[in-house]
Amino acid sequence: MPRAGEMGWAAAEEGFCKVSPGDGCVTDSAKPLYWKVTNPTLAPAHLEDLPGFTRSVYRREYAVITPESHVFSPLPDWINTLGAYLITPAIGSHFSMYLAKMQSSSKSALPPQDVERFFFVVAGAATLSCGSGTSYLMSVDSYAYLPANSSHSLKADEAATLVVFERRFSSLENHFPELIVGSTNQQPLLETPGEVFELRKLLPASIPYDFNIHIMDFQPGEYLNVKEVHYNQHGLLLLEGQGIYRLGDDWYPVQAGDAIWMAPFVPQWYAALGKSRTRYLLYKDVNRNPL
Repeated sequence: MPRAGEMGWAAAEEGFCKVSPGDGCVTDSAKPLYWKVTNPTLAPAHLEDLPGFTRSVYRREYAVITPESHVFSPLPDWINTLGAYLITPAIGSHFSMYLAKMQSSSKSALPPQDVERFFFVVAGAATLSCGSGTSYLMSVDSYAYLPANSSHSLKADEAATLVVFERRFSSLENHFPELIVGSTNQQPLLETPGEVFELRKLLPASIPYDFNIHIMDFQPGEYLNVKEVHYNQHGLLLLEGQGIYRLGDDWYPVQAGDAIWMAPFVPQWYAALGKSRTRYLLYKDVNRNPL
């Protein structure tokens, strides 16, 4: 496993490392990066005069889950933490995706046996402690991948919000994933032949990892050239911006804070609108035979 210094982490003290936040953590309007994920334009307070209204949609092959329909409740075995499950196997997925709102003096619990975990910080900061005794300060735009059955805990002194992905690890003989800790700005832009969007992958593209997390950036007016239909599942959270998402034969206006689940083989396409970039975080299962 790469040492902290090799991945650009700044050592704060022995056994403690800090993950640098992404470039531009404060926007031109002096709002924190990804502010709209936790403060969406269409929040419940804006919908009080429209009883029963929601933009959320559930279909057999996809779902759009918007902030006004989030239901938060205590996360099992977490301390002082509320969670809203956005995607679970009950919807037809093989993974879970949820928002975890950690309050002051909060602490995470371990996932179930043989379940791997990935989290990405969208607000606040928390400290990740691993079984090796090393700790990492996780600020906005930083993330960690925890292999199945690895000892770890996440603590927050003040409020922090994470998006968390969990799935039962699909193991391969002689291939073992390792702990990954990083931040978006540490990852290089990758080639996207035939496309215009900017792509970063937050996990190694190597065989031990059975999923990856992509960060995709679109400038206003940019769109996917490929109208994708594939065997992979997706879990998506819009971090910034707004646009139009095609899912199957339907078209949905979406914005920062919206989550989407896409089943295998559902037609999908995106176009960015508005005056600022779109950035979304995308789960994708990889490196395993679909049989």
